[in-house]
Amino acid sequence: MSLSGNLATEHRLVWIRERLDNRGQVRIADAASHLDVSEMTIRRDLQELEAQGVARRVRGGAVAVGPLAFADRHKTRARAKAKIAAKLIEMVPSTGAVGIDASSTLLRLATSIENTRDLIVLTNGWETFHALQGKAGVTPMLTGGQLDSRTGSLVGPIAYRAAGSLLMSRLFISAAAVDLEFGPSEPCLEEAEVKRALAGVSSEVVLAVDSSKLAARSVARSMPWEDIDMIVTELDAADPRLDEYRDLVDIR
Repeated sequence: MSLSGNLATEHRLVWIRERLDNRGQVRIADAASHLDVSEMTIRRDLQELEAQGVARRVRGGAVAVGPLAFADRHKTRARAKAKIAAKLIEMVPSTGAVGIDASSTLLRLATSIENTRDLIVLTNGWETFHALQGKAGVTPMLTGGQLDSRTGSLVGPIAYRAAGSLLMSRLFISAAAVDLEFGPSEPCLEEAEVKRALAGVSSEVVLAVDSSKLAARSVARSMPWEDIDMIVTELDAADPRLDEYRDLVDIR
C-alpha cells in the first residue's frame, strides 16, 4: 500500500472510531457516503477495528464494544508486536528495577528477557508476572489488586499504591489508543490510574504501541506527552506516519 493509501486508511479508522465512541454504532452506507469510498472499503475497515477489539460487526454496520479479552488481544497484530518487542529488549537493563504493564504487547517483551544479573521487574499483569517466573537474574514483583478479567490487568487501590512503591529506571507501557493532542488513553479509568502511578516513580517512560493505535482515542487519558520520553512502534523510525510525534518524544 502507498503512503497516501496508509494515511487515507488511518483517516477513515479515526473517523469510524470517533463515530463509535460518540454514537455507539456506525452504518456502512453512512460511512461510505461521508468518507467517499466504497462500502467494501468500509467493511475492511470494520474488520480491522473488530480485530483491535473496539467494534463488533453487525448487519449493515458495527457497534462499539468494551475491551477485548487479554487472550484475544494477544493474538491480534502478532507480527507488529514481535517487532516492537525486538526493539525494546535492547532497552532492558541487566540490573536495577523496571516496570512492565499488563499489555499483550509487553508480554512479548517479558518472555524475551534474558542475560540479566539482578533485575527487579514490577508489573500489574498476571500473565506477565507468570512469564517472568524462573528467569535467571530476574525478580518478578506483582502489584496485587483486583483482576480485571477483560484486560488481564490488576487494578484498584491496592494496585495503585503498590505501583508507586518502587523507584524504577525505566517503565514500559502500552495503550489502547494514542492521540496527538491528549496522548495515550485506556478503555477504563482504573487502568489509566495504575499506569500514572507507575510513571510517577520511573526515570524514563517508554510507550510501546503498534501503529494501528495511532491517531485514535479511547476513554480514559493515562498521561500527558510531557510524561513520556519515547514511543516505539513496529514502523521504521523514519516512517512519515510518525512525523507529527517527533516534536513530542523520541522515536524508535
